Amino acid sequence: MSKKNDKNLFYCKECGYEASKWMGQCPNCKSWNTFIEAEKVDSALTTSLGLNTGASLLEAKSLNDIEEVKEERIKTGISEFDNLLGGGIVKGSLSLIGGAPGIGKSTLLLQVVKNLGDSGINVLYVSGEESLNQIKIRSSRIGKFKDNVKFISSTNMDSVLATVIKNKPDILIIDSIQTMALNLEDKIPGSITQVRACTQGIFRVCKDYGISSFIVGHITKEGTVAGPKLLEHIVDVVLYFEDDQLKNLRILRCNKNRFGSLDTLAVFEMTSMGLREVKNPSEIFLDGRPSNATGCVVTCIIESGRPILLEVQALVTKTSFGIPRRTINGADINRLNLLIAIIEKRMNVPLFQYDIYINITGGLKIKDTSIDLAIIMAILSSYKDKALRNDCIYCGEVGLSGEVRSISNINVRVQEAIKLGYKKIFLPKTSIESIDSKILEKYKGIEIKPIEDVIN
Repeated sequence: MSKKNDKNLFYCKECGYEASKWMGQCPNCKSWNTFIEAEKVDSALTTSLGLNTGASLLEAKSLNDIEEVKEERIKTGISEFDNLLGGGIVKGSLSLIGGAPGIGKSTLLLQVVKNLGDSGINVLYVSGEESLNQIKIRSSRIGKFKDNVKFISSTNMDSVLATVIKNKPDILIIDSIQTMALNLEDKIPGSITQVRACTQGIFRVCKDYGISSFIVGHITKEGTVAGPKLLEHIVDVVLYFEDDQLKNLRILRCNKNRFGSLDTLAVFEMTSMGLREVKNPSEIFLDGRPSNATGCVVTCIIESGRPILLEVQALVTKTSFGIPRRTINGADINRLNLLIAIIEKRMNVPLFQYDIYINITGGLKIKDTSIDLAIIMAILSSYKDKALRNDCIYCGEVGLSGEVRSISNINVRVQEAIKLGYKKIFLPKTSIESIDSKILEKYKGIEIKPIEDVIN
């Protein structure tokens, strides 16, 4: 009998690039020290792939011969969650929910499961982290579950998949994928081999039997789903939880969606009864805003296609050292240094002897450059120790010459500002022409102030 010839397989946990030997830097994504030994691969199998003449032939069809099937959506009873998914759960889809420990992944799924059960949908909830008694205790704050919602506590993926195929539920929940293990040579749950194999097994069950599934994934300290990056390529939908350190807010973002748009997010508030969906995040982010305080400016950003009003706070104070400090919470520090240079050069304001601290309230990480004008106004307000009007809002991107450049989604920004009672809106002069005249006719007494540059 010939000796079995095995070889090691390494692969990059960032991009999924595979190699037969360990490498310090990934040749695909250029990341360092990301190669991990994945599994033992039978070399005979790898050399015979595609050469098995005994394989059955597959029928190829043209698009004209394929019957179009109407996409089915299952409503979860949580409108924010449904909108994030693109209108509801697609039949046979596989979704991944990631987030930090204790952020609310299991709580949200339990609430979804309860609503689906109340609608008469059969659900199977598999937990590899908690016993059935623990699940019952945790679910007591959410409400009473109907009998069509079944629970399993197991880490044996072989048994779980067999149970799923036998019972054929409408919805399957796996909490979490890192605790599951198939009967492979590598029996350690959470290893790259196990995470990938278990996800592939769930994926095949989803597609073959039309079972909509959700899997919970732990995240690493870098904020990515633990295990191979390939995991995100397998699933249909990838959702990430973010937490706000200042409030009990939970922001759920969609990083991938084969059935909908990525331009949306869902905001929840953690309460004693579970997660409560927040219909208007702007009211939450502006809650407790001080009146007539220096260095406080309100702006409107577009976050995943959704207008959100939030406050920019600035504190400008004399430095105690030779080198002034520049700190910003919620935006890019390099962008702040650029705006400070514009103020010093174009507006002749000497800030080289002042420490500058910027805080974006609400805990959001802002990439929208339309916040530039608000940051500059907040810095000037604190520097001159003069408060701005509470009913004003500032939006605009600022260029290196001090010009205020046009911004996108101008109509939705104006409507959101008007809806929350702001009377005076400062906007780039080049964006004024894009405002729908019907908005201004509908809301009388609203003053739109065009700004060409920050110099005058």
